Amino acid sequence: PNAPPYGFAAEKIGFLISLNADGAVAHVIDLREGKGAKKAAPLMLAPQGVKRTVGIAPNFLWDKTAYVLGVTAGPGHRTADEHAAFVKRHLEALAGQADPGLSALAVFLAHWTPAQFVPPVWSDEMKDQNVAFTYEPERQAFRTLQDRPAARALWRRVGAEGERGVAICLVTGETGPVARLHPAIKGVWGAQMAGASIVSFNLDAFTSYGHEQGDNAPVSVAAAFAYTTALNRFLERDSGHRLQIGDASTVFWADASNAKLSDEAVAILAALLDPSAARPDAVNQASEAAKIGAKLDMIRQGKPLAEIDPALEKDVRLHVLALAPNAARLSIRFYLEDDFGVIAANYRRYLDDMRIHPPPRGPPPALWKYLAETAVLGKRENVPPNLAGEWLRAILAGTRYPQTLLATILMRLRADGEVSDLRVSMLKAVLIRNFNQEAPVALDPNNRDKGYLLGRLFAVYEHVQSAALGPRVNATVKDKFYASASAQPRKVFALLEHGSANHLSKVGKASPGRKVNLEKQVGAIMDLMDPANDPFPAALGAEQQALFGLGYYHQRNDFFRSKSQEPPAAEDTAQ
Repeated sequence: PNAPPYGFAAEKIGFLISLNADGAVAHVIDLREGKGAKKAAPLMLAPQGVKRTVGIAPNFLWDKTAYVLGVTAGPGHRTADEHAAFVKRHLEALAGQADPGLSALAVFLAHWTPAQFVPPVWSDEMKDQNVAFTYEPERQAFRTLQDRPAARALWRRVGAEGERGVAICLVTGETGPVARLHPAIKGVWGAQMAGASIVSFNLDAFTSYGHEQGDNAPVSVAAAFAYTTALNRFLERDSGHRLQIGDASTVFWADASNAKLSDEAVAILAALLDPSAARPDAVNQASEAAKIGAKLDMIRQGKPLAEIDPALEKDVRLHVLALAPNAARLSIRFYLEDDFGVIAANYRRYLDDMRIHPPPRGPPPALWKYLAETAVLGKRENVPPNLAGEWLRAILAGTRYPQTLLATILMRLRADGEVSDLRVSMLKAVLIRNFNQEAPVALDPNNRDKGYLLGRLFAVYEHVQSAALGPRVNATVKDKFYASASAQPRKVFALLEHGSANHLSKVGKASPGRKVNLEKQVGAIMDLMDPANDPFPAALGAEQQALFGLGYYHQRNDFFRSKSQEPPAAEDTAQ
């Protein structure tokens, strides 16, 4: 309901020029908010801007100062031509207009010269900002020229002059004028600031049978305006309909029987994917937020959506679209459409896959936190391309996780040895869904899988070293050997066994009972090894390396249980 009307868009307008009836400048108003270099121009409704490539093309009733006033902060090699084009377009369009506001603009443009741009009326801060006009009698009502009925009627006439050809629209199936250039889509992370396109034909190699530009994929002017306007609204930071997941700018919306149900479904999906995500204003009140929070908790607990809210399950259709930058175009990572009940069930399955003990601290981690674990230095820009979109699609659609997720996590583990709860959760999830592998949530002392046992044994050797040398060791067993131990056990474990014997001897001098307990733990793990096979194989595959990490995580965290949960020392048991 808050989308711009047909032919209009929300544009950042920094300054407003107020004109008297005779075309004289009454005031120049700085609309920007903030201080110093952080001043930001507000969004205002304006005739939709033209799509510029390398040519000169003025907007209607607004533009940057190079076009409107013929002044710019830079060299301005073609500023005079840009200003001349702006003046010519408007004098031709405004000829014969009886509206006093439009007539004032025509007089202003006919008599304006860039030499008039001098202080104090005109400030250097104005240069290269977007500028619009208002009629002085309406200035205090904050009504711009484009708000006047005569201006809107004129824009409806001149706005379609650049379009050509009539064809059947591929979107609506109706016959109408074809959009030559589709409006730019803004707000996709990593794309050009001026916006990018999903549909674009700008080279001969992309054209077909002599068609030019938009004629190659005929979409009506109305349909092109509709889909780009909706996407631009969803892609705004405060829309409540977008999340940034890796390189994928993800937007989502709901088709429901009423607006309140649609807003609620969108808010729930946003909070499921990112608990800190802002919610739409329609459901941002305290009472509504509490209701949504309760439903979120029940979904995470695994309760069927039919019991939580039957209307959400049956009457809501969710749409999820992931966009990523691709030069001047946008790449569609994926588009998913399904019932809210199906997506909620798939999300609960994802939560089950990721469940691990001990769990991550705090609220359920957002997807971007998991993805940060796949990136070098934990930076979002270093997340492997395509991984974010493929993983999100697998979560929502209930399909296999991308195999690159496993490979990337294992690579990061070998690189930095940081066996974190988030990384191990992802390893466990891939094992369950992609390999149909039984992966325990918590420490499983009876699990006989070789990778899992080797990971547990490695954690015990690390603990033995800590018991002998204290916690402040420059480089632990994990720091030195995790990468090779998880990939090529035979090369490492003989060395670890020898070092562990020396460390146990030192532990025994200080605490004989503790030494016995540690030896028992090593022996218990070795007893579970298959005696028919080499306990330390030459190499472990990706699946076994993932189990190695899982076993290490479980065993290592088992050592950090509270003392009341630890078994008594051997000497105490004897007493």
